[in-house]
Amino acid sequence: QVQLVESGGGLVQAGGSLRLSCAASGIIFSITTMAWYRQAPGKQRELVAAITGGGTTTYADSVKGRCTVSRDNAKNMVYLQMNSLKPEDTAVYYCNTGPKLRPLRWGQGTQVTVSS
Repeated sequence: QVQLVESGGGLVQAGGSLRLSCAASGIIFSITTMAWYRQAPGKQRELVAAITGGGTTTYADSVKGRCTVSRDNAKNMVYLQMNSLKPEDTAVYYCNTGPKLRPLRWGQGTQVTVSS
């Protein structure tokens, strides 16, 4: 059964940090590129970062240098460490398969709110 469960969001001040977690089940996780997406109110969902099964990463220009995506294949977990957060990072953050793959059923996401 396919399931994605995000956690770790919260309310932080500008300049603060958060670590988001995503637990995945129902897929062959170790060979599947995973990604973080976000959607702000009134905007389309956008790709934030992606990581292949082997650990190769890519980032959106807007978060490059501030975020690090990682994974633990033994635990079927993917993480997003976010530092130097800005108000424009405020969004609901979701995990899913990489953008070249068929998306799984979207989870509930986790809310990140950055105050100024």
